[in-house]
Amino acid sequence: MSDDWQPTACILCECNCGVVVKVDDRRLVKIRGDKDHPASQGYTCNKALRLDHYQNSRNRLTSPLRRRSDGSYEEIDWDTAISEIAAGFAMIRDAHGGDKVFYYGGGGQGNHLGGAYSGAFLKAIGSRYRSNALAQEKTGEHWVDAHFYGGHTRGEFEHAEVSVFIGKNPWMSQSFPRARVVLNEIAKDPARSMIVIDPVITDTAKLADFHLRVRPGTDAWCLAALAAVLVQEQLCDEAFLADHVNGVEAVRAVMADVPIGDYAQRCGVDEGLLRAAARRIASAASVSVFEDLGIQQAPNSTLCSYLNKLLWILTGNFAKRGAQHLHSSFAPLFGVGGVGRTPVTGAPVIAGLVPSNVVPQEILTDHPDRFRAMIVESSNPAHSIADSAAVCAALESLELLVVIDVAMTETARLADYVLPAASQFEKPEATFFNLEFPHNTFHLRHPLMEPLPGTLAEPEIWARLVRALGVVDDAELAPLRKAAAAGLDAYAVAFLAAVSANPGLGRVLPYVLYETLGPALPEGLAGAAALWGLAQKAAMAYPAAVQRAGHADGNALFSAILAGRSGVTFTVHEYADDFALITHPDRRIAVEIPEMLADISALRTAPTALTSVEFPMVLSAGERRAYTANDILRDPSWRKRDVDGALRISPQDATSIGLVDGGRARITTAAGTAEATVEVSDAMLAGHVSLPNGYGVDYLEADGSSTTPGVAPNALTSTEWRDVYAGTPWHKHVPARIESVSGVSRGIG
Repeated sequence: MSDDWQPTACILCECNCGVVVKVDDRRLVKIRGDKDHPASQGYTCNKALRLDHYQNSRNRLTSPLRRRSDGSYEEIDWDTAISEIAAGFAMIRDAHGGDKVFYYGGGGQGNHLGGAYSGAFLKAIGSRYRSNALAQEKTGEHWVDAHFYGGHTRGEFEHAEVSVFIGKNPWMSQSFPRARVVLNEIAKDPARSMIVIDPVITDTAKLADFHLRVRPGTDAWCLAALAAVLVQEQLCDEAFLADHVNGVEAVRAVMADVPIGDYAQRCGVDEGLLRAAARRIASAASVSVFEDLGIQQAPNSTLCSYLNKLLWILTGNFAKRGAQHLHSSFAPLFGVGGVGRTPVTGAPVIAGLVPSNVVPQEILTDHPDRFRAMIVESSNPAHSIADSAAVCAALESLELLVVIDVAMTETARLADYVLPAASQFEKPEATFFNLEFPHNTFHLRHPLMEPLPGTLAEPEIWARLVRALGVVDDAELAPLRKAAAAGLDAYAVAFLAAVSANPGLGRVLPYVLYETLGPALPEGLAGAAALWGLAQKAAMAYPAAVQRAGHADGNALFSAILAGRSGVTFTVHEYADDFALITHPDRRIAVEIPEMLADISALRTAPTALTSVEFPMVLSAGERRAYTANDILRDPSWRKRDVDGALRISPQDATSIGLVDGGRARITTAAGTAEATVEVSDAMLAGHVSLPNGYGVDYLEADGSSTTPGVAPNALTSTEWRDVYAGTPWHKHVPARIESVSGVSRGIG
């Protein structure tokens, strides 16, 4: 590798695979996998090769913008923008309370570091409520995890004898290191097996030994039947359950009563195949399980999270090679504690996150506790939250809306102020998707170039906003600046003394770190200052694992992070550590959740179909495909195929409706109507259609015109269709009607 190759990472999914790039005149002209990255080891998929389409998008912002009274925007300088925004939020705080200021975002797929600094400003104005994309996906699973063991688990698929994927297509969505390499290794090894539960014949399903092709929305019946086979055929690991699990008898009693044959019929899976899959799980030396949006954004999503975890718990697949593991984390993705309920609708706040689906209802009301102002950072809720029309109406009604982003997004066009951020390759950045076991990695990405003129990195934006509020006397920071110049050991002593003496600094810790330690860091890395505090926490939380990874203490770990251009391993765990990572005082898994057990029994009489005569089809809105990447890649020229984001439909349905490959179809739901190009595909079951994610965003062409390829999925979804426990949306199960644009639809009954 020549000297002009620079290490960084892909930012298009949670894996954040290491890549090396060549830069020429601010363009990423060559990109390939980084063999020195401790997790990805040179692996990357096709999407990473298109990163210049993000870096040099024509939609990029280069100046703060302020909305005029006629709705147009004018460029303003940074000082004016900061002073007016800080004054606006302070005014709302003083008049109505800081808890009326709502925060959405905190980072996209790969830019979590900037969001770490938002807390200082939010606490300074008294903001309490927040949300982001995780509240559309993972809060139901988090709720179950909190009951079971208090942490997040991830499978060790590289070594698993049996890998189970539920509503998950890792061939396209990746999500664990070297996904396609690992999938191919599993498929080629006769001693290993892959089980896929999915209504679609995905690329992963094609490799599977067992494809349980459930009818859309019936995963709960399939998973309940699988768990019931384990109990009724006495295939559980009784020694593991006795030694490490509480509440087993309550689960066993419910599972003993599940009518397996009936549930198999309800979900559309042959009973013999279903039983064979359960027996394969029970017979394996190791099992890893991965659930994803296919069930997390569908009916019974929280129940499905509960049931799929029972598969590996009942068979004792925990704390051993190739099984499921709790893991260290460098920074929490979820909050701890929380408000409890939202102020207007009373929706549950799980892991500190307001369900995204209730956001419009928390704004569009005359309730005295409604959200009156909003800060959106590196997110696009006008496009990503269900029922885009309702979301846009809510955002437009706010007294103050500020958006921090690299591009003029759909949400930014509704804002009172738009602040242009530096791109992910123009500033120090990192992701907090650190989910692996036994080796867990963290990667601080150094800037590849100077920020685009007129833009600022988020840490500087937040620091300027805090300064404008005047909540910290700069003289209080002078001792810390002096200590930082003397080295990390001196800084640690001074930092603890300063925070102990002045508790007010504790409310704005990211700001304090940025202002005092930041200037002492290597040039261009001031934004990494917050990682010092996280490194200290990691060293205290996992002392033995951090030392096994070669770091004597928090300062040593922080130094290694700054120096490790391709990332570092920050913890090395032993398998027995899994039990110590359980947060319950007795270090045992607790599987009895009365609500979930009641729901399993209720499946006997619950409807398996939510369609109707008016809307007889199930639309999966937001399928991950080879050329989708949320809306971070707005430039459509990165796509080599599926340029329009086709509606995939089965041959049977296409014939019945009168659709042909390449033709046009009208999709109608209770929320809206859209038109799409048609792709007739054997991968789809009859009655099931899909649209991809990441489409329906506009892009500025070279001639100044604007293009908007494909369908924005949330023009068709509803905020009312959501999980009863977590409020997660049913994007993957939207009742719909499909018609031919060119003729009268014959429909499907």
